[in-house]
Amino acid sequence: MIGEMIAYIRKQNNLTKAGIARGTNINTGHLTHIEKGERNPSHKVLKNMCKTMGIPYRPLMYTYDKELTEEHHSYKVEAHIPYNKIPSFDSLGSLVDCPPTIPGASIAVKINDTAMEPKLKKDSYVYVEFNTPLDNRDLGLFSYKNKLLIRRFIIRKDGVVLRAEDKDVADICLNPKEEFYIVGKIVGTVEEKVEEKVQEVDET
Repeated sequence: MIGEMIAYIRKQNNLTKAGIARGTNINTGHLTHIEKGERNPSHKVLKNMCKTMGIPYRPLMYTYDKELTEEHHSYKVEAHIPYNKIPSFDSLGSLVDCPPTIPGASIAVKINDTAMEPKLKKDSYVYVEFNTPLDNRDLGLFSYKNKLLIRRFIIRKDGVVLRAEDKDVADICLNPKEEFYIVGKIVGTVEEKVEEKVQEVDET
């Protein structure tokens, strides 16, 4: 995925392969292999590449080991990964244990409404893996109209839908050209972690 993202960003910013290769101190052939996904850039090369393209390094780094499928290409996932944006939080929280069973988690987010009940309860926490492409029916954290939302991601022929579990909350129907960002994928919940610990105690 990192190669596809680099190619997308380069084209979006009207940058040439030669210019990026020169600024990164690699040859254009090597850059072509990276963009095609045939090679991954080293961390040093990626940092220099981001500096040359004028974008932050860390958000793009989260896409390093991700693979894209035809389904991801169908909704043009590259256009919806916030490679030059990071989430902001209105208040400081605390640290939450991150279990080894969820190694990709980037942050834990507290759910502040009932839109995803009963699946995800208000005031519980979910683990989010940043900048991860979503498959059909995955739960994700989205930025839409400058608001962060947790919704189920539904892929349809005519676009995508952000769906709440609460049937009284309207679907958000989007076409792939509309501006929305996949901040990350929900990869676990605090409840799941607590249940695992209870299970371990019962077994001993």
